[in-house]
Amino acid sequence: MAERFGFDGGRAVRVHVPAEAPEAVLFCGDAQIVVPWGGDVDAADAPATLLVGVDRVDDEELRLHEYSPSFDPERFAAHETFIVDEVRPWVRERFGFDLPPERTAAFGVSAGGELALALAMRHPDVFGAVLCASPGGGYRPPDVLPDPLPRAYLVAGAQEPWFGENAARWAAALGDGGADVVLAERDGEHGGAFWRAELPAMVRWLVAGS
Repeated sequence: MAERFGFDGGRAVRVHVPAEAPEAVLFCGDAQIVVPWGGDVDAADAPATLLVGVDRVDDEELRLHEYSPSFDPERFAAHETFIVDEVRPWVRERFGFDLPPERTAAFGVSAGGELALALAMRHPDVFGAVLCASPGGGYRPPDVLPDPLPRAYLVAGAQEPWFGENAARWAAALGDGGADVVLAERDGEHGGAFWRAELPAMVRWLVAGS
């Protein structure tokens, strides 16, 4: 399902709704691409997951500015506020449940992985975990880590070493801070099928550790 909001002149929010009561909820960008992956979670018999995504813009530069606070802090903050203060309450009211932070994760791939990391690091009281594949390098671990730290599941492909280095950097920073961290490497290039294939495992890890 999808619903259009007034943000940025009109932006759709797409939701994958599982057949059973959700055990986890994931928030993400790149909704046109990522939200259909909720069907893979269902097919893998992973815990029922509500997957909520905000549509990406067509302009790649503007997308990067929305997904990483390093480029255009004002535009990022507007997008961040939309997700945290408008989309989340809408989910609670529309679907009639509100899972605790332990079962609420920010999820993303590539630049969307930077968005997921930024949301979880800036709002660890909301997003108790981050599920991230092949993060870009524009947003890096801050000098001062939040307390508490979100749990983190990071994955990258063996044939995308630059993105693997970014994932490893985050895993090291969060692990040094005492966070529960998984760092995995899969066979694949950037944008490969392993992104989608990894999501059920991410959800299982999220629910098992909560």
